[in-house]
Amino acid sequence: MVKLRLKRIGKKQVPFYRIVAADSRVNRNGKYIELIGTFDPLKDDVKIDKELALKWLQNGAQPTDTVRSLFSKEGIMTELHNQKLEAKKASK
Repeated sequence: MVKLRLKRIGKKQVPFYRIVAADSRVNRNGKYIELIGTFDPLKDDVKIDKELALKWLQNGAQPTDTVRSLFSKEGIMTELHNQKLEAKKASK
């Protein structure tokens, strides 16, 4: 199963994270499949490639709770929901 999760790359007392798509069996800072964005909690700065995030979510990747909240703040979860509703309407 593919998870969208945070990979810590910051130093001690200076956290910085990459938002990545990774196999759920790989450890937190292990090998990942694709880089989706970055998150700096000290500056509250989030940079996400929306197209990549939507692609992974549509293909069944499960975001962790923290990544889901970051996506919600950026409007990605709403966009995914709207795309699913449009697809449902189109299939009728």
